[in-house]
Amino acid sequence: MYSPVSGGSGVPSLDAAPEPPSATVPISLVKAFLAGADARPDTIRRYLEEAGIAEQLLTEPGARVTEEQFSTLYQALAIALDDEMPGFFSRPLRSGTLKFLSLSLLDARNLETALHRFSQFFHIVLDDFRIESRRDGPIAQLTLAPNPAFERIRPLGHELMLKLAHGVASWLIGQHIPLLQVDLACPRPAHALDHRYFFSGPVSFDRQATLMRFSAAYLDLPIRQSKRNLRRFLARAPGDWIFGSFSEQLVSHRVRQYLAARLPDLPTIEQAAASLNCSVRTLCRRLAAEDTTFQALKDELRRDVAIARLTETDETITQIAGDIGFDDPSAFHRAFRHWTGSTPGTYRRRA
Repeated sequence: MYSPVSGGSGVPSLDAAPEPPSATVPISLVKAFLAGADARPDTIRRYLEEAGIAEQLLTEPGARVTEEQFSTLYQALAIALDDEMPGFFSRPLRSGTLKFLSLSLLDARNLETALHRFSQFFHIVLDDFRIESRRDGPIAQLTLAPNPAFERIRPLGHELMLKLAHGVASWLIGQHIPLLQVDLACPRPAHALDHRYFFSGPVSFDRQATLMRFSAAYLDLPIRQSKRNLRRFLARAPGDWIFGSFSEQLVSHRVRQYLAARLPDLPTIEQAAASLNCSVRTLCRRLAAEDTTFQALKDELRRDVAIARLTETDETITQIAGDIGFDDPSAFHRAFRHWTGSTPGTYRRRA
């Protein structure tokens, strides 16, 4: 159980450690957002152009975009539709919703009071669901209960509302809140493995209710943000609450940080285990518990760095290959095709 300590150990601060290269976002999430827009093809094309996302990527199952591209697309949709949860609920959340939600929370006595206000706010503005927060001994739980009288909420809608609650709560107290459990009342999606970067705890699908659980000790912490800090939080939306993944508690995140700091000379699993003060067997077991492997983490890191460099720089493919540990450019071409379904050159032209 985590014990939050103000300004001390137990929970890493928001500025605790430098982030590794950003994880990329599966194209399935891009398509899910565009589906909510219910727009004409030429309008969708305009949204994609604003975000710097090639339309051809929508037809490639293995394609991915950067967090920055995804956030830009989200902002474009939110502005065009005047809906800060674009197309996910029965009525739009008009521009300014997140601002006035946050303002209503800043003078709360503690996080428990703030989460109660969060629940009441959405009870006022939306009929699609009720949010219920409660303390059960040492565990705090926040549950999203859909209203059966309304159309079923899309799976991504469940995830986004939990992410919003988690992101706002963590921002309010100035600490990442590690999640003990996340249950989603929707089928396991194709991009399920990416949830280890969305949520900091174990994620289960096909559950009876959508909820998240964390240590109740966080409920007693005071609100540490002010109106002065709110502007930056809003300006960065949705990045801070969607991609503030709070995954520092995950072994896979720590291994990714370790690997990223050592590119292009990626260390062995023995070296990684030693850096974490554990045996190779223990490291493998912990990664398996997070539904990943050491090799998968190396591949994902290389893939994400390569995609970012291909889409954001003019560096040669040979240079990019070398910088992520490929001495042979042809080996990089084969690996990149395996990761994304496209060669590096084709991916760059389409992006």
